[in-house]
Amino acid sequence: MKKILLFTAATLLVMCAVSCKNNNKKQQGGAPAYTVVEAPQVNLEEFATDEDGYVVLFDGTSTKGWRGYGKKELPSRWTIDEGALKFNGTGTGEGQTGEGGDVIFAHQFKNFTLELEWKVSKGGNSGIFYLAKEVTTKDENGKDRYEPIYISAPEYQVLDNANHPDALLGVDGNRQSASLYDMIPAVPQNQNPYGEWNKTKILVYKGTVVHFQNDVKVLEYHLWTQQWTDMLQASKFSEKDWPLAFELLNNCGGENHEGYFGLQDHGDDVWYRNIRIKLMD
Repeated sequence: MKKILLFTAATLLVMCAVSCKNNNKKQQGGAPAYTVVEAPQVNLEEFATDEDGYVVLFDGTSTKGWRGYGKKELPSRWTIDEGALKFNGTGTGEGQTGEGGDVIFAHQFKNFTLELEWKVSKGGNSGIFYLAKEVTTKDENGKDRYEPIYISAPEYQVLDNANHPDALLGVDGNRQSASLYDMIPAVPQNQNPYGEWNKTKILVYKGTVVHFQNDVKVLEYHLWTQQWTDMLQASKFSEKDWPLAFELLNNCGGENHEGYFGLQDHGDDVWYRNIRIKLMD
């Protein structure tokens, strides 16, 4: 495999300053102005393609191409552990340390099939995001701050269903593993228990999204439709309760309908391996 291009901090800042899209959009429903940050992307041609035609995003030996959401480097709590990309939990909840945070693969994808395997510790919680954008708003001092990744991206839930309380929240199990978080439950619910590997496949093609868990299709939905808007309105991301999230998610992926693939720091030990993606026209 060829070596990935390395960006110095200075290069990254200069390129970001040129390419950041200052939307400064204000939704009528009350969403604050926001900026979508467009940072440099890695070149997929510098990554291996396997015999099935998938680009290998994580080969078990290197974290090249990965960085923290809203950051230039990979947070130190994300490490390689026996061929897996592991988040080393803090036990203090989601994103509670500067050494952690959500991570993204530094390339935006549009139409694709994403495959990976994951396992969690007892009571573990995490998530897989797709079509994510890096979004900032202004704090009370007028400084830019990054909004959480889930404010712009659908989430494939990763959870120990048997031991994490989130499995009992939401509606009809829509916060259990492989569900579209807080919107559509995974049916059937065929998760392997904590400490065992689960297989994930996410298909995104021209608005159609399908979640698979352990080789079984568990849900399907359609982005950028009235169905999608209605689901958002019935969720925690409704226009009334969270106008910024509603605006971003309702048009997730932005004008080009593309975005980052990300993994969540929810404070618990979680492992991901065999991460690969196949692009579709």
